[in-house]
Amino acid sequence: MTKYVICGGKPLHGEVEISGAKNAAVAILPAALLVDGVCRIENVPNISDVTLILGIMKDLGANVRMINRTTVELDCSTVYKQNVPYELARQIRASYYLIGALLGRFGRAEVPPPGGCDLGVRPIDQHLKGFSAMGAEIQVENGFIYAVAPHGRLRGAQVYLDVVSVGATMNIMLAAALAEGLTIIENAAKEPHIVDLANFLNSMGADIMGAGTDVIKIRGVKSLRGGTYSIIPDQIEAGTYMTAVAAAGGEVRINNIIPKHLDCITAKLVEMGVEIEEDGDSLIVRRTGKLTRTNVKTMPYPGFPTDMQPQIAAVLCLAEGTSILTEGIWDNRYRYADEFRRMGANIQVDGKIAVIEGVRQLTGAPVCACDLRAGAAMIVAGLAAHGITEVDQVYYIERGYENIVEKLAKLGADIHIKAIPDEDWRTSAG
Repeated sequence: MTKYVICGGKPLHGEVEISGAKNAAVAILPAALLVDGVCRIENVPNISDVTLILGIMKDLGANVRMINRTTVELDCSTVYKQNVPYELARQIRASYYLIGALLGRFGRAEVPPPGGCDLGVRPIDQHLKGFSAMGAEIQVENGFIYAVAPHGRLRGAQVYLDVVSVGATMNIMLAAALAEGLTIIENAAKEPHIVDLANFLNSMGADIMGAGTDVIKIRGVKSLRGGTYSIIPDQIEAGTYMTAVAAAGGEVRINNIIPKHLDCITAKLVEMGVEIEEDGDSLIVRRTGKLTRTNVKTMPYPGFPTDMQPQIAAVLCLAEGTSILTEGIWDNRYRYADEFRRMGANIQVDGKIAVIEGVRQLTGAPVCACDLRAGAAMIVAGLAAHGITEVDQVYYIERGYENIVEKLAKLGADIHIKAIPDEDWRTSAG
């Protein structure tokens, strides 16, 4: 086990390259199960969630070949299993996409309930509602979700999502791509990675219209063919580096991004006094003066993303005045508040609302990454803090950030990885 050690107080300068989008990759890789032939997928992020997904697909019988650090070839014509190993699936939230992909291709799936970060109750009832509408018979027993299409192929259906759900929208798209007839998803989510999944499937021969709007129509086709596709840049990774500059100060060019995807993040940072300049597929982020308070509420895209909530909180901790942060998506996203308080932050939480009174200086402290994005927020706070911050449980961070220590070090941050002796890790884990 390892931890990150940060000596804060150093402004960031230079350029950083953004990797492929985690939230797109963990759906596009399982989508290859629907394809006859070889899929070459480029701009794949080198993160532990991707490693887990590829490990699951190998176990199912897929031929997985890494061409280079960011490119993988998948041939799923060799897949012979439709049951996903419990020990692998329980480590990753996105394992639920295997239900839609396997059910769509083979008419059968046996997948454990998803794992991943604890952000409160995150049911997959909307996913199962969509599969049932398309004719699947669903049972949940013995720690597994069993889904079967009695006639071997799903049928198109009209599905209204009771809540806007990114996961359900993408999973139903996967299941519907090879279904018989037309599937219509109403009240669909609009996130960039939903559009990316639709573009991937369409490039392989699917017929999907309306991705990025609240009504998506999928006309099932008989088969998908192989091809090459490049995953979009990671909106949340880019946003995390933007908040790092806002907190620590300095000037950084953030490359390989889609500026439109970052509008909601850019707007809030500009309100706080951060200078942001768009230059093609790059943003130049600069902060030299003081930060001012603002209010933030997380909402489905194009609103402020919930996956950026902990990181913006770290910046608000340093802003003059009182900021109100409202979580509009998940129930349990403020577990990091105690970690911020260790660093001297003044943050009070009541349900889905956090009241943050800005302080002049954070101070380094031992803290834990209690989930993926909270872990990123600990790094952001540590970069701005006076003294040494040690971030434990960094395996959460490595689920979604490629080479974050190396990238920050190139920007001038004093950050390194430190091994934790086994006995110390057992003590902290206990």
